[in-house]
Amino acid sequence: MGSCHASKKFRSVFLAGLLLFTAAGYSQSDAGQQRALKGCPIAADVVTTRERTVVADPLPSGAKKIYPCEISRYESCGYGTWHYGPGLESVKRLDIMPESYSNADVTSAARLLHFFTITDIHITDKESPAQAIYYGYKGGIISAYSGVILYTTHVLDAAIQTVNALHRKNPIDFGISLGDNCNNTQYNELRWFIDVLDGRNINPDSGVKDDPIPGAHNDYQDEYKAAGLDRSIPWYQAIGNHDHFWMGVKPPNDYIRRMMIGGDILKMGNIFTPDGYNRRDFYMGDLDGRTRYGDVVGAGAAGEVTPPKIPADPDRRSLSSGEWMSEFFNTESNPKGHGFNKADAARGFACYAFEPKRDMPVKVIVLDDTQRNDDPEGDIYGHSSLDKERFAWLVKELDKGQREGKLMIIAAHIPIGIAPAGDELGWNPNASLSEASLIAKLHSYPNLLLWVAGHRHLNTVTAFKSPDPARPELGFWQVETSSLREIPQQFRLFEIVRNNDNTVSIITTNVDPAVKNGSFAAKSRSYAVAAQQTFNLPPSGSYNAQLFKQLTPEMQAKLQRFGTPLSQ
Repeated sequence: MGSCHASKKFRSVFLAGLLLFTAAGYSQSDAGQQRALKGCPIAADVVTTRERTVVADPLPSGAKKIYPCEISRYESCGYGTWHYGPGLESVKRLDIMPESYSNADVTSAARLLHFFTITDIHITDKESPAQAIYYGYKGGIISAYSGVILYTTHVLDAAIQTVNALHRKNPIDFGISLGDNCNNTQYNELRWFIDVLDGRNINPDSGVKDDPIPGAHNDYQDEYKAAGLDRSIPWYQAIGNHDHFWMGVKPPNDYIRRMMIGGDILKMGNIFTPDGYNRRDFYMGDLDGRTRYGDVVGAGAAGEVTPPKIPADPDRRSLSSGEWMSEFFNTESNPKGHGFNKADAARGFACYAFEPKRDMPVKVIVLDDTQRNDDPEGDIYGHSSLDKERFAWLVKELDKGQREGKLMIIAAHIPIGIAPAGDELGWNPNASLSEASLIAKLHSYPNLLLWVAGHRHLNTVTAFKSPDPARPELGFWQVETSSLREIPQQFRLFEIVRNNDNTVSIITTNVDPAVKNGSFAAKSRSYAVAAQQTFNLPPSGSYNAQLFKQLTPEMQAKLQRFGTPLSQ
């Protein structure tokens, strides 16, 4: 909710009064005890958006308007169809280069780094009684409800298989998830995420075991075997607001925590009003996992609906940020902890740095820029924010990287410089540090290349030009990666290359998961297209770019001996 670009629309819709199930979760069994299950193969032809793009078909003339929750009517009413369109070339961006710079004769000489980002997967326990279905099932906010929540683990599995296929073509050095792995800070949601990347059996069902279409591997509740990320690719993790706040917008209180693991459907008010989080005006609803399309039940105004009892499940428990971080040590993929260390996890400090290649002067700084649970009460907790401790840590890591002559990348969940302070997607107005002060400090590091982020579910590139025209190397780029949940359901590839002049290029390319016709991931893509249509949202597509960055003379000289020549 706090990470969706449609949140303002929801606020206006909500305020206008538009009315819009054996705990079958994760069990910590040894890998050798995993039952042999069928997997979910992807399509054989694996390409990027440079070769082809996914294009939503327009609705048929005279198509009936339907609610987002009317999944059974999508096909008959013409919703959710798509086709492949032409590829999308990289836009060459010189925004932070000197005005006199020309790239006419510039060629890429050597590859320094190749990695992927994935973000805002929003793995959803669709049968949890403490989601926020009410806010979106008949319109309003798409991140509260859309049909894709039936298949969130399947899309992630397809994306990871796509990464593996691309890795076989062009080796990938590492990957990083930029946060919002969970939709609702639940233990079972996080376990499904980690288990998909580990290649374990996935039972995407909670409460009691349901089988809406009798038989194996034919509905969204059936257990399957995830492929797992290639073990030669280490992956790292950043924390998002949905990973430690209820629906990404409020610190879980005792009431929320009880409702998550119990059998009663959550009641809530308008959370965008001062006391809405503590009101009990509306039942948030639930999905009936016994039904073919996950029918919405128990959503509506208190006194007007009689909500059903929901099978309880202790694996739906809410995780604190420290508990969330600690779970990454219970993994079979690399590295153990996925960047976090146990001492910091114990105190909920979700910042760390790593160097992805021993023979390469590149440093990645993973920054927690989400709000703290003890921040002063505000409308939502989806703002970017840094306290004194995290800012001091960031400065220390940047100083060290600059002093050691390393190119630096900051990876955080929330982007900066994209909205006014106080805006629902902007900087926390109560933070001890202003956003302007942060950006000014970042401009003092000539080796800072890039800030990568998620959160807004958009593919956007922002140039932060040097405040000093005589020192263009003080400029840096910000690249956002879209969500795997909403259209365009993509991840990103990044190549850092050394050019034959005094620059490096950041080549960033969107990738659609290579879904196989008839698969659950393909169905999710169709539902995502239909969600965009039923919520009447503007198109949100791919953006590929080659971003040029000026180097200092010191880095120009140093980088000459690094990288894999692209002529090989």
